[in-house]
Amino acid sequence: MTKTKRHHPLLMLIHLWTLAKRFIFFVVYLFVIKADSESSFIIYGRIIIFAAFGIMVITIIWTWFTHKYKLDHKSFHLYKGIFIKSEQTIPFSKIQNVHRHTSYFHRVFKVTSIHFETGMTGEETTVKFEVISHIEADRLEAHIKSTDGDALTTDDVKDTKHANLNRNIHFEPTKMDILKASFTSLSFLILIPLVGSFYSKINGIFHMEKEAKGVFMNIISSEWMVTIIIMVLVIASVTFGIVRTFLAYGKYQISSDHDRIYITKGVIEETSFSISKEKVQAIEIKQSIMKRLLGLAEVKLTSAGSFSSDEETLEINSLYPFLPVKRAYDMVSEILPSYEVKQKMIRLPRKSLWVRLIKPSWIWFIATAILFYFRPSILKVEQAWWILSAVLFILIAVLRLLEFMNTRFILNNQFIQFKTGGMTTSLFISKRDKIIEVKVTRNIIQQMIGLASIGTIHRAKPVHHAGVDDVPLELATSFYHWYMGRKNEIKLE
Repeated sequence: MTKTKRHHPLLMLIHLWTLAKRFIFFVVYLFVIKADSESSFIIYGRIIIFAAFGIMVITIIWTWFTHKYKLDHKSFHLYKGIFIKSEQTIPFSKIQNVHRHTSYFHRVFKVTSIHFETGMTGEETTVKFEVISHIEADRLEAHIKSTDGDALTTDDVKDTKHANLNRNIHFEPTKMDILKASFTSLSFLILIPLVGSFYSKINGIFHMEKEAKGVFMNIISSEWMVTIIIMVLVIASVTFGIVRTFLAYGKYQISSDHDRIYITKGVIEETSFSISKEKVQAIEIKQSIMKRLLGLAEVKLTSAGSFSSDEETLEINSLYPFLPVKRAYDMVSEILPSYEVKQKMIRLPRKSLWVRLIKPSWIWFIATAILFYFRPSILKVEQAWWILSAVLFILIAVLRLLEFMNTRFILNNQFIQFKTGGMTTSLFISKRDKIIEVKVTRNIIQQMIGLASIGTIHRAKPVHHAGVDDVPLELATSFYHWYMGRKNEIKLE
């Protein structure tokens, strides 16, 4: 068992910075904008702000002194409490994912943060170290992987680092991959609203609209000036999109060893994530329209652990959002050899299409009712409302046709695999022993023509639901009996 330790002292600095950001508005208002005010409200407000800030500073320092941790051969032990002491024990066996994030602040002080995510429910199910040295983070991560229960030495940690260098690297994006990603994500379009937002803020302060009106009229009256401005905006937008994508995915790497999958990304702010292969509940391969046109796909992992932090929700359950389709399929088999992905699957019967087409669309009913009530005139066409209603009706029918054409399914020994979606498709693969619940439902129309809907539930945060509608009744029955066979595969902890 290791000795009890306090968290890194820089944790107080981070909390003080967060506290300062929360108080900045009140400080500016009370001490800058209302600096000359002698109102009782302002005077007492300043006193309250001083008192509250002082109390919070003392609380931050006191909290650092009272919050401690230690490790034994099988658990984290967390101690906290100022007036009421508490101890929390989290077994290593419950840890699903390990997430590291190195922000610019961390890089300046040569530290990092590390979160150990668990699959347990309730509050405080994550062991968080918001500031920690790289050596201590390596030691903690190596400790939870050790099986002998002995305290790790510096040499043990170095051996673990050496083993990390021998991981199998499955993917690192090339320059062409980054270029494709920048266009697929449409990140170059973000510059336009950013410029608009910046201008509106500047205009609100300096009232530039009147002064800029004359300049604007002179510019639009010159064709060559308009052409140059458009070209500059296009080049700037594309450059911005490429740079933004490079900063996010420039140092992306997917690797694995015998037990875990590792994902690292980020140029300025670095994020690394690892998940135990045994904890992967399901795999999802998604394609948007743009990705289908460019032959790209995104592979996502469903895990019982959380994929978020206090500051942001992180898409680190995605292996890489812009993988070539063939590489995506091959990578699943490389990283998770226990999973099988079948290229050929069973299509829905034709009667499923008619069920989908005759199903009432509430969107169309509501939209048509609104159009009928207001009867808008478009391009001087007074009866345009029913044309819009007809277009919407056709669009909904086309989307349902696409969903029917894309939907496929297959039961493959201990695996279930199905593909759904219209404009965006999703291929879902899972193992029988990873599914915690299944359901088979039938509405009146499905009962009349021998169809059913099947669904699965997986342990995740939030709970993950997946399924296929309008499958043959025979498949639904086989699906239910297939799931009952899991009792021979479940391993109790």
